[in-house]
This record gives sequence, structure tokens and C-alpha cells, in this order.
Amino acid sequence: MSFVTTDDGTTLWWEAVGRGEPLLLIQGLGYPSDMWYRVIGPLSADHRVIRFDNRGVGRSDVPAGPYPIPRMVADAMAVLSAAGETSAHVFGVSMGGIIAQELVLTHPDAVRALILGCTHAGGPGVVAPEPEALGMLQARTTLSPAEAARVAVPFVYAPTTPAAVIEEDIRVRLSVPTTPEGYTGQLMGAATWTGSADRLGTITAPTLVLTGDRDRLVPPGNSVQIGQLIPGATVRVLPDASHVFFSDQPAAAVAAVSEFLAGVRNPSTVDS
Repeated sequence: MSFVTTDDGTTLWWEAVGRGEPLLLIQGLGYPSDMWYRVIGPLSADHRVIRFDNRGVGRSDVPAGPYPIPRMVADAMAVLSAAGETSAHVFGVSMGGIIAQELVLTHPDAVRALILGCTHAGGPGVVAPEPEALGMLQARTTLSPAEAARVAVPFVYAPTTPAAVIEEDIRVRLSVPTTPEGYTGQLMGAATWTGSADRLGTITAPTLVLTGDRDRLVPPGNSVQIGQLIPGATVRVLPDASHVFFSDQPAAAVAAVSEFLAGVRNPSTVDS
């Protein structure tokens, strides 16, 4: 357990576990890094997994917002440097996937391989969620942490996910609750992002794009679009999974990521 202070004086919590090539994990809107808990053990069997709490959540500071995406990219780079790494495989989900896109576009040498989960490229080509999902995102700015967690459930979990799994996730999230101020700072920062679609063709890092087939918050068509725009990208659609696919189908998510990274390390083992 460690902390790093960024160039604007914000203190971020981070942790590294496991051994092997570094794998930087970046969570989504309002989620602390604890939400990786179902996959971090298996992933750390072969990698040095570095996770951190984005500004505004978890054990990190909650400075005045908004938190623009370039600012959060700088945060991720500060964590990577504090962990003693100059580059890593980068796995970002949802808003974390937006941060990961900008990280590879602005710091290409820092990204060995890119994994984008349940995210989008923004701009006019984005596949928008249903209006009820957008309303839920805005409504959460005025709700308590417990209310905010529960109102999102129908939009981010697959209908087949057991209630016990969802309740365990909520307990994890509420162990270090996200404040309305932190959530709003992230939401408003992400809302000002103008998109990456016109730049994704410049990415040369090996890329895996993951999505759940039941995602109501960031529809799977967004992942298909990203996969078409990044040269050589692989798209994997996980069945019976929604936005929080790493809890809906953690074993399938780990298998997809591990297989991809093994292929990056040993390209000859992957079928052409």
C-alpha cells in the first residue's frame, strides 16, 4: 500500500501485487480500485498488477472538480512512475478505458499492450445508451453512496448474475464510499472529453477490446467500433455479461485477458 502526490498536489493511493510484466489497471466512473477484487488474484499470478484509486474515489484525495481526462492520464502516469515502471500493459474499463485510450495516444511508449473494456471512442459515432441509463448517471450525483450503487444495478449487471454477487460488489464499493463530490468531479471531467475516434488509427500497441453482450450503459456496438478503428485489434464479446463484466463473468474475463497477454509475450503461440 503506497501513495503518490501528483504535480497538482493530489495524493493518490496505489498498490502492486504479483510478479512478472507490469499490468496497470484503471477503473471506471465512481469505482474504487477495490472493484478489481474478483480478477486481481488470477491476473497477478503472471503479472505485476498495479492498481490505484482515481482522484475522487477510494483512498485517494477528492480535490475540487471537474477532473478532465488529460488530468487523469497524468495521474495514471504518476502512479506508473511511483511503481518504478516506465511502461506497462494497460487495462482500463468504462471511464478507465477512456483514460487508457488517451494514455496510449499521448504516451505510446508507456503502453506495451492495451486492453479496453466496456468503453467507447466518443464523438458523433458513439452508440448511445438508452435514455434511462443516461438519466441514472445524472441522478447519482445527488444520491447517497448506497443509493447510487443500487440505482445502477439494472444497467450494469447481467440479468443472470446472482444477487449474492451483486450484493458482495456493493459491500466492497461501500467499504470506502465514493462521495457525490468525487463522483461529480469524474463525471463532469469525462463529459468534456471530445473523443478519440479520429486518432485511434495511430495506435500501434497490440489491443484487445472487451465488452459484455448485455451492457445497457455502454452498448457493445461501441467496442465493435473501437475494434474497427484500431489496426489489428481483437474484439471479444463476453456472453451473459453487462458493464461490470469482471463481476458478471470474472473467469471468462481473466481468460480473455491472460490469453491475449500471453500472445503478446509469445506471438508464435497464437494462431494466425
